[in-house]
Amino acid sequence: MQLRAFLNLYHHSLILRHSLATMTASLAISPISLSSSCFSGLRNGTGRPVLAVRNLGRSRVSMSVSIGSSPTVLDDALFADYKPTNAFLFPGQGAQAVGMGKEAQSVPAAAELYKKANDILGFDLLDVCINGPKEKLDSTVISQPALYVTSLAAVELLRAHDGGQQIIDSVDVTCGLSLGEYTALAFAGSFSFEDGLKLVKLRGEAMQEAADAAKGAMVSVIGLDSDKVQQLCDAANEEVDDKDKVQIANYLCTGNYAVSGGVKGVEALEAKAKSFKARMTVRLAVAGAFHTRFMDPAVSRLEAKLAATQIRTPRIPVISNVDAQPHSDPEVIKKILARQVTSPVQWETTVKTLLTKGLTKSYELGPGKVIAGIVKRMDRSAEIENIGA
Repeated sequence: MQLRAFLNLYHHSLILRHSLATMTASLAISPISLSSSCFSGLRNGTGRPVLAVRNLGRSRVSMSVSIGSSPTVLDDALFADYKPTNAFLFPGQGAQAVGMGKEAQSVPAAAELYKKANDILGFDLLDVCINGPKEKLDSTVISQPALYVTSLAAVELLRAHDGGQQIIDSVDVTCGLSLGEYTALAFAGSFSFEDGLKLVKLRGEAMQEAADAAKGAMVSVIGLDSDKVQQLCDAANEEVDDKDKVQIANYLCTGNYAVSGGVKGVEALEAKAKSFKARMTVRLAVAGAFHTRFMDPAVSRLEAKLAATQIRTPRIPVISNVDAQPHSDPEVIKKILARQVTSPVQWETTVKTLLTKGLTKSYELGPGKVIAGIVKRMDRSAEIENIGA
């Protein structure tokens, strides 16, 4: 029995296994875009038809899905063999800056994204992006949708320039830092611009509520490797109660790791940092202890919203913050996104893997050059270009 279904990744075949007998499915899906004109014609990250999926020694996640009346199993390892050449990298919270989005208004497709955002968010996002005030833009509920929209506006800005569409068509892998993972998934066609923005809006609100319920903080530790930072966390945790314990929340790159936890735990870590030979600590201007158990109250709200959102297999690999792996199963992607707010961000592993696999060039799309700085710190010869908006 042959199934015809809705998925088509540029004429690639997916492997579907019937619950009673193995079969091959011929899949057909039209390119998915953020708007009627956005992001069509991208290539699958494997660069060739997928005829089989090999077990590469890591656990493979499968799930039962239903097409018509026949139960099937969709393999999550479609992109296991991805070979990156050109990557789009999207920034996370902290990259926002007053004035962002102004340049994008010169491109109609980019300007239209802000108009759509206003209808969904219920306020003038562009006004806050351009005029601030900074304190308002920095708030979790504002900065997350602002970065999502501005980063995707940067894609439209690039598209409008000579050679921009060719660059977009050449991208065969994407990822984003924390919030930026949602932007990457939108770019890769896993959900529409509108659905992605609704998710980001809910995510920001849920994370803010969780932060209000249990006061926490984040601090960057500069100048130590991850083992030393873990030892520093352990030492700080010996002096505080369980509710204030800290942990590494963002593995950014060697010499730059963000730690989250209770305020007393963060203060204890700051006091001990010099004795562990840290060059400095920098308290981060965020609402709470992101990417730790402090965000547990946000998970259930995210799970409910994700369950109600149509998520598709991305056209190209999108590397997860949780495990530094690409996922193709929509249900697995939903689970990963729900876990992301309480899981450490594996950005260091993600970038190292891309570079090791042969990444030729990457582009940071959105405000600031935080990601470019991290990539260059990991490999000074790495080629990365910033596309702002």
